[in-house]
Amino acid sequence: MRQGRLFVVSAPSGTGKTTLVDRLVQQLADLVVSRSYTSRAPRPGEQDGVDYNYVTREHFEGMIARDEFLEWADVFGNYYGTGRPVTERLLASGLDVVLVIDVQGAAQVRQRKPDAISIFMLPPSFAALERRLRGRSKDAEDAIVHRLEVARSEISHFREYDYVVVNDEIAPCLDRLRSIIVAERLRRDAMTADAEAVVATFLGGQ
Repeated sequence: MRQGRLFVVSAPSGTGKTTLVDRLVQQLADLVVSRSYTSRAPRPGEQDGVDYNYVTREHFEGMIARDEFLEWADVFGNYYGTGRPVTERLLASGLDVVLVIDVQGAAQVRQRKPDAISIFMLPPSFAALERRLRGRSKDAEDAIVHRLEVARSEISHFREYDYVVVNDEIAPCLDRLRSIIVAERLRRDAMTADAEAVVATFLGGQ
């Protein structure tokens, strides 16, 4: 069976990465999002198992002790992490998996999964990011200021990623992300089994 490919998408908070990835998996077959675990409480409108897998801080720390995370981090005072067993099961089943995680988590994934394909999403500018964060009206002023400060430090990490995509408008950005996934699926190592099956039909005719 084909082994799935692991994609990592990172971006400063407010860039729109989660919305775009959710749309991407609706358009491409055999592509799924690995929902992160978090110890923070759900925000209004969020659902367990849909937005995140919500667990207690004690439960999360138990998972850390059992090495059940592909990556994890303490972000803004709350734990976030990607379940390792479920991700590996999805990949083994032939599905491509997208992780939407921050730069700290992405670095951990690259250490454990060197073949992961990484994508960094940039906002068009700092001013555009600030407008988006304030327009969401979900966070207090001090939280917005903190997210902008974190964005300033995260933005330079784009050099560590395989691909860079600027989210200036949703539709063009979605096209760029889709192109990356499709191109990676057509790499020789990913297509070897299919190509060998075709070659076999030629050899059989000799």
